[in-house]
Amino acid sequence: MHNTGVNLLRIFTRKNTGQPFFYGYYIVISSIILLAVIHGMYSTYGAFFSSLQSEFGWSRVVTSGVHSLGFAMSGLGAMVFGRLNDRFGPRRILAIGGVLFSLGYFLMSHVSGTWQLYLTYCLVISIWPSATDVILLSTTCRWFVYRRGLVSGLVKTGTGIGIMLVPLLASYLISCYGWRTAYTLLALMAMVFILPLAQVLRRDPSQKGLQPYGDDAAIQVGLGEEGFSFSEAVRLKQFWMLCAALFMVWYCANSLMVHVIPYAMDSGVPSIQAAALISIIGGTSIVGRVVMGGTGDRTGARKAFAITFCILLAALLWLYFSTELWQLRAFVVVYGFAHGGFFGLLAPLVAELFGTRSHGALFGMVTFWGMMGGAVGPVIAGRIFDVTQSYQPAFLILIIVSIVGLTLSLLLRRTVGSNTYAT
Repeated sequence: MHNTGVNLLRIFTRKNTGQPFFYGYYIVISSIILLAVIHGMYSTYGAFFSSLQSEFGWSRVVTSGVHSLGFAMSGLGAMVFGRLNDRFGPRRILAIGGVLFSLGYFLMSHVSGTWQLYLTYCLVISIWPSATDVILLSTTCRWFVYRRGLVSGLVKTGTGIGIMLVPLLASYLISCYGWRTAYTLLALMAMVFILPLAQVLRRDPSQKGLQPYGDDAAIQVGLGEEGFSFSEAVRLKQFWMLCAALFMVWYCANSLMVHVIPYAMDSGVPSIQAAALISIIGGTSIVGRVVMGGTGDRTGARKAFAITFCILLAALLWLYFSTELWQLRAFVVVYGFAHGGFFGLLAPLVAELFGTRSHGALFGMVTFWGMMGGAVGPVIAGRIFDVTQSYQPAFLILIIVSIVGLTLSLLLRRTVGSNTYAT
């Protein structure tokens, strides 16, 4: 942790191309805030859940189903906009996305039927959160070679910050002004933050007449805007192994995020304390993103990815035998660290394996398959509970899935003939 802090300090004090403040720092700061706003707002759906049910008398299946469908749409957004980012850059895409994202929340304040809820939430709102991840992290990888993993982890702390803070803000707005006004105010917040910050972004340093940060390292390892094209990469076994590994990651992650609170309450934990478990995951994930990102810089992203799978597996084995509140708190601390570690490492891992030439498209495709795992995981876990009235079989499947993911991560290798890897 001390070494990570020292490396972070070096990044933000080291000069590049003779300039006292490298423009890439503005990219990092803007990206952190953008992820905090977009992911924070997207995580507020639970805060509106009861209000929507009370207003329209919808069942839990109807009200929660929109979020599951939206999750799948988010994966499609990541794949589509990742490719567009390679071609057009982040500024235009996120400017348009900011308008549509804000419009979506404004339309949510006017829904009056199920079809409007599904149309607005799935097609207007949900396509942007994962797309924003891909766009911003892909852009960050193009701007930074030196300490790329640490910087990517730092950018992803925005997600954890947003998840911790914005749902609390939404709950406050709902209690003071009602759910419709709360959605309108969130729409205004999106417009105020996203549009100006999008104007700061640039696809790569060449658009500002600069070189990637740590370009001396790039020369040594042959990095930069090189690597595989999208069509070349998708023909590689390594690419599909990475897609499968991320499917396993999201299968476990979303299953836990959806079902850990019901499991805790079934074990006798009071509802408030059970809900606080998610906040703990959000907090420790921030640490995991930065620490494992920095670890990836020292060991290589592939090794750090495998280490994070080991941490996940240890946490799941602990969960299988956990029923007391202190045991569950210990679980979410360790799991939250792994959760953050995975998503801090993914963008550098794609760059390490395939370069940055088509990073957005490849990152988007990998994210899409991960989101598919996240879409089916909670459904399978819920079905198992409905049949068995126990989460233990579902947790056992999570353990098996994590072992498969760990195996895949250990089999990842640098592709022969490529000169696009960070060390």
